[in-house]
Amino acid sequence: MSIDWICKHHEDLGKEQLYAILKLRTEVFVVEQNCPYQDVDGQDLQGDTCHLMGWQDGELVAYLRLLDPETQGGDVVIGRVVVAAAARGQRLGHALMEQALKQAEKRWPELPVYLSAQAHLQAYYAGYGFVATGTEYLEDNIPHIGMRRGHHG
Repeated sequence: MSIDWICKHHEDLGKEQLYAILKLRTEVFVVEQNCPYQDVDGQDLQGDTCHLMGWQDGELVAYLRLLDPETQGGDVVIGRVVVAAAARGQRLGHALMEQALKQAEKRWPELPVYLSAQAHLQAYYAGYGFVATGTEYLEDNIPHIGMRRGHHG
């Protein structure tokens, strides 16, 4: 089944798209991971933040956001990386990350990309050129590590 990848500046998001994004994020991060936290954090509609969506048969099945480096101290920050439960096992995570790096490069060429990875996924992100920065820390009781990918020029 094919995935329709769309990356939009927040100003170009339709309200149905934004609703689907927030619904998927809450479904996975709050309900499935049983983690009460404020997913709607005020950054979705800020600066030049962009939203990368993977649609399959009219359903949002994969998503992440790219936070504007202007607001993030110079790095493009990837966050809220999510694949819908029903769509797992299709290697969508890989496609999502490839799309993300392509979009980051297109929109903010030559800027480093940063993400906060769950520690057990460190090797996965290393495969995309991300290197651990700093030490592990706990977020919502899950060990995380900051990872940065410099520009390979």
